[in-house]
Amino acid sequence: MKKVLLLLLVTASFVSCKKVADGEFIITGKADGIANGVAVYLQKQDSTGIVPVDTVKVENGKFKFEGKVKEPGIHFIQVDKIDGKAVLILESGEIVMNVRKDTITKSKVSGTFSNDKLTSFLDDSQKIQKRMIAFQKANMAKFNEAQSKQDTATINSLMKENNVFQKESFKLQMDHIEKYPKSYLSLLFLQQALNQPDKDDAKIKKLFETLDPSLKDTKEGKKLKKSIESLGAAAIGTMAPDFSAPNVDGKMVSLKESLGKVTIVDFWASWCGPCRAENPNVVALYNEFHAKGLNIIGVSLDKEGEAAKWKEAIAKDGLTWTEVSNLKFWQDPIAMKYNVKSIPATFLLDATGKIIAKDLRGAELKAKVASLLGA
Repeated sequence: MKKVLLLLLVTASFVSCKKVADGEFIITGKADGIANGVAVYLQKQDSTGIVPVDTVKVENGKFKFEGKVKEPGIHFIQVDKIDGKAVLILESGEIVMNVRKDTITKSKVSGTFSNDKLTSFLDDSQKIQKRMIAFQKANMAKFNEAQSKQDTATINSLMKENNVFQKESFKLQMDHIEKYPKSYLSLLFLQQALNQPDKDDAKIKKLFETLDPSLKDTKEGKKLKKSIESLGAAAIGTMAPDFSAPNVDGKMVSLKESLGKVTIVDFWASWCGPCRAENPNVVALYNEFHAKGLNIIGVSLDKEGEAAKWKEAIAKDGLTWTEVSNLKFWQDPIAMKYNVKSIPATFLLDATGKIIAKDLRGAELKAKVASLLGA
């Protein structure tokens, strides 16, 4: 009986010492060298950019934020009139920050599981980054000389060596997911893995299943699940998903009615620099092969309320083929059907609507179209 009573007292003591209830957070910051009264901003990023969440002031080298949080998410701490931001994961719990006045981007964060893992990951990542920078500095002159001499063998060799560091960074992320399925970073790293051109679909699906249910149940987790479920959609050898969307005149146009002997589905946007740079090549291709059976349907990922910019870009770039847009930015349902995560993105279809190639550019695209049309 005494043991039971003692256990209850210890449990009650533990609960009473807990400062933060579920769904609440406290950020306690140490700000040595920063004067009293200096503003400290808690910020987050949304579709419009970096936006403020809360503001407090430094008192005796310290600051504190308190509030409620529904789901974990990347946030930033910025100190007034000091360049740079410190990154943290806002989640339920007591978060501790040690803000470094001279190098705020290297500030340390701890106290909750995901933030502890964030700090250790950044430490490991910075080691790889330092080695990569050292390699680039040591070989910059050699690379520049190879470029001036058009020595492609040396250029390719140096780029191959440099890619080793990128592979190490990617492996660090994948290892993090396997080791820490409860870490919010694991969710972010899986999202990034989906955008890799040589992604391993089976591995991504397997890793997602290992994530903690609390992560899967977040908005980002549910969105990631949908993206993973769509893996394999719009793959080479499959039929292109049909769609309908309004053209520049507001008339609904479908893919099915836009098919030619060969069809390019071209995802782009007026705000996309690389897309606009590629447009002259696509125009030249269309002018050369349209009479022989090439059709193009452009799908713009322009934003809501920016139809004028979309139409202006069409006119300025001379895009005379069918153009459609839902004006829903990255939430465009056609882009989701085709699992498009970056633009420009192109899908080459045969006369039946089967996808026969993806993301070809320039001479490679022209050669493929010419061969399909027997030109």
